[in-house]
Amino acid sequence: MVLGSASAHSLEMLAREEPIVLPGDVLVRVRACGVCRTDVRIVDGEMPVADFPLVPGHEVVGVVEDVGDGVTHVEPGDRVGIPWLGHTCGECGYCKGGREHLCADARFTGYQSDGGFAEYAVADGHYVVRLPDGYSDTEVAPLLCAGLIAYRAYRAAGDGTRLGIYGDGAAADIAAQLAAHEGREVYVGDAAGEPLDAAIIFAPVGALVPDALARVAAGGTVVCAGLHMSDLPSFAYSHLLGDRVVRSVANATRKDATDFLAIAARMPLKTRVQRYTLGDANRALSDLRDGRVSCAAVLEVDS
Repeated sequence: MVLGSASAHSLEMLAREEPIVLPGDVLVRVRACGVCRTDVRIVDGEMPVADFPLVPGHEVVGVVEDVGDGVTHVEPGDRVGIPWLGHTCGECGYCKGGREHLCADARFTGYQSDGGFAEYAVADGHYVVRLPDGYSDTEVAPLLCAGLIAYRAYRAAGDGTRLGIYGDGAAADIAAQLAAHEGREVYVGDAAGEPLDAAIIFAPVGALVPDALARVAAGGTVVCAGLHMSDLPSFAYSHLLGDRVVRSVANATRKDATDFLAIAARMPLKTRVQRYTLGDANRALSDLRDGRVSCAAVLEVDS
């Protein structure tokens, strides 16, 4: 399924040659691919695409079909995932300092390179991750985006006992499971009683920030966990007093993925999914766009 131009605003089924595997690449036969709200923004033209046609999709689950020269950590037959972060320069201060997700030359799957709304996908082998057992292909797909964002947001929230979560959907659900697994108290939305130690906002609503700040105790953190959020309204400086912090999280590093998937293998996490066929990709995008999906949308690819 490809986005043919900036004005298309929908995907079309297109037959293409099987991708060529270059040195350092991994060819994956796709089994499932999550559908993210970022995919909707790309298709709707809200995120400018440099090269067309483009295959969206960055929660790619599949089996290694072939590997290029130099790839040694995976081999044909391995089940792997291809997440959003698809390439970095490896040389800048961010890359060398363990924050490669902030690299100015980063390239992203399903945006600057073809993704997983297809029968086959090629990825830089350095950014392909092994997936834990115990999950079906469809169930594990949301861990590659919603799961990684939930994990980074949860870690950014610190070690306090009382955690507030604003918003619903797959990322919020996974963050709540991580917190419960570690014995924390989880409050969804309007938390009454004692102040929160931290709050995570998954809803793309900037107006929630001052509300969350008002509920966080001194020294607490409010984490904005969406890649996209409406503008923050003005709020009283008193909301920030007492060493309160407002911070955002971007995408995830390879270490984030490795650490999170190891936790997912031990728990395990429960993911709620709404299934679509590859040919129904436009319907999945429409359902997300119009708020008809409250869990994770996943394309099942019969290749």
